Amino acid sequence: MERQCMECGDTVKGRSDKKFCSDACRNAHNNKLNKDSTNLIRNINNRLRKNHRILDSFPLTEGKTKTTKPKLLDLGFDFNYHTHLYTTQKGTIYYFVYDLGYLLLDNDFVMIVKREKHQ
Repeated sequence: MERQCMECGDTVKGRSDKKFCSDACRNAHNNKLNKDSTNLIRNINNRLRKNHRILDSFPLTEGKTKTTKPKLLDLGFDFNYHTHLYTTQKGTIYYFVYDLGYLLLDNDFVMIVKREKHQ
């Protein structure tokens, strides 16, 4: 039985479990599957990446540093977008954008932290 490429329909030659005629067709097919399905998702992902780049632009000393909320806002940071929260046992809430987080302090100060790697 002749197998057809899942992307272009051409004949597939080679291993019996091969699904695509070439790497280009395999990549094109997977890119279609993994493409952000809506503008909303794409926009949220772009915002998260931008927030992460902004946090990452601050040099961290011993895994943390301080800045101000207005400075982050001037750089285009959007406090409405983060990936997850971390609440300490004392009830302090850290907002994380992937591996970088921030803690809102008094007087518009913000502490930026890097998540410790757990093994």
